[in-house]
Amino acid sequence: MIKNNYFSIKFFDDKLSFLDQTKLPLVEDYVETDDFDRIAEAIERLEVRGAPLIGVAAAYGLALSIKNIPADALRRTFYLAYQRLLSTRPTAVNLFYSLNELKNVFEENKDSENLYDLLIERAKKIHKEDTEMCEKIAQNGLKIFKKKSNVLTHCNTGKLATAGGGTAFYVIQKGYEHNLINKVYADETRPLLQGSRLTAFELHKAGIPFAIQTDSTAAVLMQQNQIDLVIVGADRIALNGDTANKIGTYNLAISCNYHNIPFYVAAPSTTIDRNIPAGNEIDIEYRNKNEVLSIGDMQIAHVEYEAFSPAFDVTPSHLISGIITDEDLFLFPYNFIR
Repeated sequence: MIKNNYFSIKFFDDKLSFLDQTKLPLVEDYVETDDFDRIAEAIERLEVRGAPLIGVAAAYGLALSIKNIPADALRRTFYLAYQRLLSTRPTAVNLFYSLNELKNVFEENKDSENLYDLLIERAKKIHKEDTEMCEKIAQNGLKIFKKKSNVLTHCNTGKLATAGGGTAFYVIQKGYEHNLINKVYADETRPLLQGSRLTAFELHKAGIPFAIQTDSTAAVLMQQNQIDLVIVGADRIALNGDTANKIGTYNLAISCNYHNIPFYVAAPSTTIDRNIPAGNEIDIEYRNKNEVLSIGDMQIAHVEYEAFSPAFDVTPSHLISGIITDEDLFLFPYNFIR
């Protein structure tokens, strides 16, 4: 079983240690490595997941790529690692933000004898910044509670998805600590069950009353007046507020709109992609069909069947009641991003 002092990611002794989330909630297995390709694999395999955490892991991976590399091979090795990490997952903008921050440090200091130390220093700063942004998001998120509420959430947005306390999950946790939450309903989040495997695990550890339900049950809960508000995370937010998040989020936003229930997004300001005007420009990742046709190692549908398996969907900004960032709680329309 997982110990109370679990962590998602840690850097020490010039190595990155991360919790393999594919084995949760039943097995706690930490991987320790200084190999950028192993870190890239971890991101692809969802051993490390959650937009902010992906960014932090990629930053360390890129810095580690030049550890003990001869001077005449530094540039080639660095850009090989940059492209490898860049290609891991296309939707979460935090990945690109972190890698480009490290690339800027490399290009500005490529002749420095302390280049590796400078890259590690920037990676640690990104790590620290994410932790601090989580705290600010949680505090700003308290503004959404008008009464003691039942909250529904989707996917996983806690400590397992960030370098700090989380985004949407941390808002929920702070809300509970301020006696603003009765109960949390966690979508199981098919096909990879991040809700039933990870969010439920974190709710249990935090001592917050909760229930897991199938994704298709959310609308029934709303119909029965069991939900006061919905809060989810984000992997990328366009300039107009259109938001990409785990597949199934758009369904929730539509149901909330129909039932007149507030629908909120919580994410660090680094998740805002200031280069795209609207959500139709967000690159959506499509996953292997076997993630739909099986659960873990158990096949639940014929291997020859086709499956449609986008990892994310895009919720139009007009369906979002508010976007909570480390800067503030912003309400529609989202010209704050301009």
